[in-house]
Amino acid sequence: MDILYKSTRGGEENVPASLAVLKGLCDDGGLFVPMKMPEFDFTLSELKDMDYKTTAYRVMRLLLTDYSEEELKSCIERAYDEKFDVPDAVELKKAGDQYFLELFHGKTIAFKDMALSMLPHLMTTAIKKNKADKEVVILTATSGDTGKAALEGFCDVPGTRIIVFYPKDGVSKIQKLQMVTQKGGNTKVVAVKGNFDDCQSMVKSIFNDRELSEEMAQKGFAFSSANSINIGRLVPQIVYYVYAYGRLLADGAIKEGERIVFTVPTGNFGNILAGYYAKLMGLPVSKLVCASNDNKVLYDFFETGIYDKNREFVLTCSPSMDILVSSNLERLIYMMTGCDSKKTGELMRGLSEKGRYEISEDMKAGYKDFAGFYAAEDEALDTIKKIYEKTGYVIDTHTAVAAACDHKYREQSGSRDLSVVISTASPYKFAADVLYGITGKRVPDDEDVFKVTDELYALSKTKLPPAVTGLKDAPILHDTVCEKNEMKEAVRKSLGL
Repeated sequence: MDILYKSTRGGEENVPASLAVLKGLCDDGGLFVPMKMPEFDFTLSELKDMDYKTTAYRVMRLLLTDYSEEELKSCIERAYDEKFDVPDAVELKKAGDQYFLELFHGKTIAFKDMALSMLPHLMTTAIKKNKADKEVVILTATSGDTGKAALEGFCDVPGTRIIVFYPKDGVSKIQKLQMVTQKGGNTKVVAVKGNFDDCQSMVKSIFNDRELSEEMAQKGFAFSSANSINIGRLVPQIVYYVYAYGRLLADGAIKEGERIVFTVPTGNFGNILAGYYAKLMGLPVSKLVCASNDNKVLYDFFETGIYDKNREFVLTCSPSMDILVSSNLERLIYMMTGCDSKKTGELMRGLSEKGRYEISEDMKAGYKDFAGFYAAEDEALDTIKKIYEKTGYVIDTHTAVAAACDHKYREQSGSRDLSVVISTASPYKFAADVLYGITGKRVPDDEDVFKVTDELYALSKTKLPPAVTGLKDAPILHDTVCEKNEMKEAVRKSLGL
């Protein structure tokens, strides 16, 4: 069965997967969604014997139907290779009464590697399939992790350029170093004086700038996105939920058909939405717990049905979740309206023009598979300490938010379903805050970041990843800083327009 894609706002439909990947964002500003959600064509028991690559192929072939078997398998082989430091790309660990799905074993030590190792290969294949005659410009805003993973994925990929914007004071020291030391003749990194939402809003505005697009087309360029709005990012993320279920079956932790809970640290909503898509395709999921930090716009939405970004933006120790506009929520909203593109467009205009929207009582039934919880800063840090003291297991700040929310969900709901916490980053990526959580010792802002990682290593004996050790002597290659209203000009300058 061919799966075609359409816009959440109604402007496009019957779009093949490869073209949706290539475009990234719909012409009307909407997001590509499947016109029909496929179901698994394998039994759950088969998952026990599948490695990650096999699981990836069996899942992704159902949604990327215009990629041939040879093309898709080639993309998977190149994506999940020796760049990951564990044999099967991800690991499932148990600590105390919780399971943790570690998604940070790639080159950038964050979960974004799972999709952004795949996207460049899907993109270059799509360029050939659609006979695209323009150089693809990947334009991306990042709250810390997407940027480096995208830069690494697209570095020196023929026919592409990549420009990444990040909030100047809104990422960890390691995250910043990873980006500003990025090699590659086709890469550009720009710090923005603002927060992630400023970066993301301006990137969307640049995407929708018709005059700029025409100017670029004349010079042989076309925009695409590596953010989670690209369906080529979302589809690979479905895989690790399915893989986790297979590992639990193989380990005898659950029986076939038994429902489980996934608790996901959530910012832009793409990661947890992938879990929802897995459920729609046939994965037995009883609940998806949406874990928020002090920027709890999603928690409030699930509590009230009102999405309101008009609030104080809080800088936290889990910066990749410091987001007030969760772009991928639009895909869920679209489904909650009964796939009404007109209604979806109206709600999104409300968000754009007034910073808020409210869904109807009928629509609220559409998020019954979700539960919203949040953990404040002190709760997240305390969770790091408790888990370390009880089990010796060390988690990062984002995973800590999810672990705290997972406990809250189980206490409040009385659920006895096995729960898996999605572990999105290595503790070394946020070493200073992890160290503070465990020891109570606050590291001065001017402290050498590598001294801090060494201290965390001495405490935890968790292997120091090459993504950290390799930064020690890396030269700074990107030092551009701009105001948020200068981002468009930064793009033009980077492309020589």
